Amino acid sequence: MPVFISYSHSDKKFVDRLAASLVKHNAHVWVDRWELNVGDSILNHVQKAIQDSDALLIVLSKTSVASEWCKKELNAGLMRELEEKRVLVLPVLAEDCEIPIFLREKMYADFRGKFADGLKPLVEALARVTNPDQGRIRGGEWNIDWAETWGYDEKGRYHLEYTLVETGPTQPFTILTTILVRCNAEATEKYRKYEESGQDGVGRLIIAEVLTDFAAKEKVELLIEDQNPVGVNIRMKDKSSDMSYDVIIRTRRLGEDNGKDQLIRVTNYLRYIRDYVRQRVRKPPFEHVK
Repeated sequence: MPVFISYSHSDKKFVDRLAASLVKHNAHVWVDRWELNVGDSILNHVQKAIQDSDALLIVLSKTSVASEWCKKELNAGLMRELEEKRVLVLPVLAEDCEIPIFLREKMYADFRGKFADGLKPLVEALARVTNPDQGRIRGGEWNIDWAETWGYDEKGRYHLEYTLVETGPTQPFTILTTILVRCNAEATEKYRKYEESGQDGVGRLIIAEVLTDFAAKEKVELLIEDQNPVGVNIRMKDKSSDMSYDVIIRTRRLGEDNGKDQLIRVTNYLRYIRDYVRQRVRKPPFEHVK
């Protein structure tokens, strides 16, 4: 999900620089002037963006703290913060001004001096809520914590690995699953082009989409019957190119044996990851990498 930036239009020069800097650090930002088209309902789009965002950056300046519209956006963010019981509103101090009373107890990113000095702690704070490479997926009585790692092997082939841990507060066991993806030479070259253009996050998202589409068609599932790991090896080939992927999936149950079998729907895992990454990585409006 995006990072919503609340600001006064008199500060648009500062906000454009801030937003561009955050995009370079892989943040998906929502700025009204970037998102709205002629004829769009401003109120509806802003309300939805605030509701769907991972974080709200409140740019504080003399004009923004006096703006009724900015006050409404701040109030909406603070209400979500109270309801969700987590840090959501991040103040950004652009210039000396009277800080709103409900933000005075918060640490703020201070841009009154060097821009870089304000940007560094802000990027670090956003990473905790916008990192596309790890996260927690909440669903019913279960939580799925996951992270991805990637790199190149000794032959220069690209590989990507997901590690997922599924837990439930009332369950005496944990499910550990790993999904390793090895790209062939052609798929590696495709990813490397994304990497060289600074779009490595998009390259990993595309791999996640390919995996999810394949798993959805094949309905990839694994049945855990005891303490032993179970797994499957799959080769996926792109029909329109020479790209292929070798996928190794392993899962096992840790903790107490509840005497029941567990069906692990790997397709759902991949769909959760794909959707999570989609919300945090913005694809370019057209294909830059050929």
